[in-house]
Amino acid sequence: MSAAVITAAGSKKELDDGQLLDAYAWDTVPDAGSRPCFRFNFITSVDGAVSFNGRSGELGNDADRRVFALLRSTADLILVGAGTVRAEGYAGELLSVQAQSERRRRGLTAHPGIAVVSASLHLDPEFFRQAPVRPLVLTAAAAPESRRRALERVADVVVAGARTVDPGQAAAVLARRGHRRVLCEGGPQLFGSFQAAGLVDELCLTLAPVFTAGAAGRITAGAPETRLEPLRLKHVLCSGDTLLLRYCTA
Repeated sequence: MSAAVITAAGSKKELDDGQLLDAYAWDTVPDAGSRPCFRFNFITSVDGAVSFNGRSGELGNDADRRVFALLRSTADLILVGAGTVRAEGYAGELLSVQAQSERRRRGLTAHPGIAVVSASLHLDPEFFRQAPVRPLVLTAAAAPESRRRALERVADVVVAGARTVDPGQAAAVLARRGHRRVLCEGGPQLFGSFQAAGLVDELCLTLAPVFTAGAAGRITAGAPETRLEPLRLKHVLCSGDTLLLRYCTA
């Protein structure tokens, strides 16, 4: 029995994990050396909050967590901002033993790579010591040299920008390292910077059926308000009153 019943909109038939993987299959897999495909995954309340009590996980339920895990299982790399690492906790294994076995069966490495974006390198090295694979840290040239040296003991640290991490340079780094399917799990500043750079290919959005009020931000932050960017709705899945939406850029 599945952890949470998920159906297509208007249907009562439960989708199994294989059908969900088909629903979230990557539209394109770039050629080696080309820029990766960037898929962002977020959850938001009905009134637009990206978190509650400072954590996005507070908004989730079993259906969201089920899809969250399946999305991770298909990616070459999980890309995440430093603030999300500090708030949500990313130490240790990010995939179950079963998911890692399924990845091996599909010809993938057991665990996707992990990349953390941090211009300041204000990160705890202990997180990296517990990582299942040696992480990549994308940083700026202006980051303190002492912090860079400390993190280089436990991670690959690569400069991808002068004072901030430039999304285009980050994409080039990931392409050179062979990553083609990148799952981006936040936070809002990272999402905003990739939007501004035109590097968002897909958004998987869970709409949690709750009001939060408060002062929580949106799923994107920091991007200039310059235009409306049209999206194409790929599917609507349901689990009770929770909606699981998948959009691609037009």
